[in-house]
Order: sequence, then structure tokens, then C-alpha cells
Amino acid sequence: MTFEKLVPNIFYIDINDGLKFFVDCLNFTIEYSEIKSAKPFCVLEKDGLRINLFQNAALAKEHYPEFRLVTKNIQEVYDQISKSHSEFLHPNLKEVTLRPWGAKEFALKDKQVGIVIQEW
Repeated sequence: MTFEKLVPNIFYIDINDGLKFFVDCLNFTIEYSEIKSAKPFCVLEKDGLRINLFQNAALAKEHYPEFRLVTKNIQEVYDQISKSHSEFLHPNLKEVTLRPWGAKEFALKDKQVGIVIQEW
């Protein structure tokens, strides 16, 4: 059995919050959009990664996912995000930190999602 990609579904009360986080802050692009429909939805992509965003208040209240994005240039990612969207830096890991398991990490959070940026 072989899998090629993991595609998370993320639910927001207001899909525009997700667009600000993933598109504006993390530079994902909108590859498919039903944002103006009765049930707003879109597919975001970046560097071979894909995320499905949905606007659904009931499901958004039940889920608070956390993901890890692995990079080979954590300092560059941190510098860009800390300058452009510092409001997303997680208060518990707001700077690049060498963790006991050997990875450098910092964390982000918005109203719905937590993301750890990691470099091994």
C-alpha cells in the first residue's frame, strides 16, 4: 500500500481567517475556489502540499488541528513571518529554538490551527 500525499481538511468559522493565515502569511496559493458559494470552500497549494479549507462554524468549534511543516531554511521562514505576520507567532514557541530531539522549531497559531515549523 502506497500513499503520495496527506491532504488535511481545515474548518473555519470564517474562511477569510484561514486565507489570511495560509495565503497571506505562509504564501499558499488558491488553486480552486468556491469561496463565494453558500458553503465556502477552497483548495490551497504550495510546494507540492495541499490543504482544503472549509467555512463551517459547527465543525470549526470541534476541531483545532496542529501540523508540522518541515523546511531546510527555518531562519529564512522565521524572518519573513516575524516581519510580516508576527501576530501569528505562538507565545509558547515564538522564536527559533533547538529542541531536545535535535530539530530547530518555532510555532504559529491562528484562530483555528497550530503549525510548528521545523528544520532537522
